[in-house]
Amino acid sequence: MPLKLVPRILSPDLLFVLSSMGHGDEIVLADANFPTSSVCTNGPKEVRADGHTIPDLLAGILQLLPLDTYVPQPVALMDLVPGDKERGLKTPVWEKYKQLVNQSEGKDISIELVERFAFYERAKKAYAVVHTGETALYGNIILKKGVIP
Repeated sequence: MPLKLVPRILSPDLLFVLSSMGHGDEIVLADANFPTSSVCTNGPKEVRADGHTIPDLLAGILQLLPLDTYVPQPVALMDLVPGDKERGLKTPVWEKYKQLVNQSEGKDISIELVERFAFYERAKKAYAVVHTGETALYGNIILKKGVIP
């Protein structure tokens, strides 16, 4: 049975992960192409959310998860590889993420861009990786948990 005020998109497994995380822990919302199972082999908890988009999950998560205010950039995105930058590949999903994060926090939040392979290494040290059905290219995002004031 659902709980009051808890977004229905958040599964019991994801709720458990969010509540188990501590200040400074990171969670990755991974797109459908992300090597989630490989990244989670010896590290983060793997949570499946196949069929859900990252913006929908992000909107639900941000209702519950405070972002870290003690770091300059509590949100990170996987940066485009040089070839995609040269081709001018667009990442419209990033604007949606920025809108959701800024709305949740009530101010503009600085977002870090992380080189692709550095992003994978950082994901291996995250608390959890949520594998989604997101099909947008470069849709991966990392959130650093803060404290409730």
